[in-house]
Amino acid sequence: MKLLRTTPDHPEYRRLIPALDRELAITDGEDHAFYDQFNKSDDIHHVVLLLEGDRALACGALKAFHGATAEVKRMYTASEVRGRGLAGRILEELERWAAELGYTRLILETGIRQTPAISLYTRHGYQRMAENYGPYAGITESVCMEKEVG
Repeated sequence: MKLLRTTPDHPEYRRLIPALDRELAITDGEDHAFYDQFNKSDDIHHVVLLLEGDRALACGALKAFHGATAEVKRMYTASEVRGRGLAGRILEELERWAAELGYTRLILETGIRQTPAISLYTRHGYQRMAENYGPYAGITESVCMEKEVG
């Protein structure tokens, strides 16, 4: 398996994202339309894929937020390979890349019902923010987290 830094135009990223969106529609339930508007790949320029051969098993992305802060977006691991630490590898590569790009802080949002994601981020040193950021401000179903990098 290898990590690949790429863009949202990569065909394997484009193959994984519909599966992620289908899962989020189930997890988010009636709140999906609200969250979905913030989960587009427009304005995303940095994608990490974890490949086995030519097939991506997991992905994640960085999106510029403000100043030296970037947002972790589009984290996904194919269901058949979960529990093998692949998401952690993606996240660590995103952190390295963010630092190389000059970002000093990463932020992210996940849903309160996404307990495996919250556990992943906590294990990797992300802490819950006192106040949710941006469009998630005041949304009790959102968990916003942050970590200093670089």
